[in-house]
Amino acid sequence: MNSPFCYFPACRPANNHSARHFPARHFPTRFASITFLCAAFALPAFSQQIPPPTAAELSVKETVASAFLRRLASQEYEVRSAAEAMPEELYTFRPAEGKFKNEKPPVGPAEMRTFAEQVKHVACANLAFAAEFNGEKPPEGCDKGGPDPAKTKRELLIYLRNSFAAIRKSFTAINAKNQFDPIEGPYAGPNTRMGLAVVVIWHNADHYGQMVIYLRLNGIVPPASWPTPPPVKDTY
Repeated sequence: MNSPFCYFPACRPANNHSARHFPARHFPTRFASITFLCAAFALPAFSQQIPPPTAAELSVKETVASAFLRRLASQEYEVRSAAEAMPEELYTFRPAEGKFKNEKPPVGPAEMRTFAEQVKHVACANLAFAAEFNGEKPPEGCDKGGPDPAKTKRELLIYLRNSFAAIRKSFTAINAKNQFDPIEGPYAGPNTRMGLAVVVIWHNADHYGQMVIYLRLNGIVPPASWPTPPPVKDTY
């Protein structure tokens, strides 16, 4: 599969950079949605009062788009909240300096990405996938950073936020009639509309798993693992 995916080493215990130190708990389904309708079109709301919908409740109004949007909401929260949590001075952090410099992977850099490069890669890939959904030419070189000039933490957070908005729009257009339409492109193509949607969610989950390790290596507990996860920001 021609797509900008990568590799990552094991984690070690965190140190003391974070003001929030909680047991490492990860809730893969915690942020699925608070209500069915909200999950389909927005980031999840974090309330301890309203339980998530049951399977029976979901089945009443479930569509192809809502199923994908619900899972995307979880991944968007995890990735964006992790990007917000990392201090700007640590955006240049790289877990193992030069570790892979002598390797020649078929895709991706020959050296481990910095945290900033992780964020930029995810944003570029999301926009590339969205372009393929729309039958447009995707940005080139997302495996090596892509063409966008975003560099500072603020610029990268805006880039990331906008990339998820583009993906949500693409997912909203998926329905029972077009879900198996062919999708071409250099990122995860050839594929179908449904198949590409699966890749989008997997790709974001893959890189969130890497970003979590970057955070914990610096003593920062990912917001998704906090007892009461905070919402992501709308503006930066």
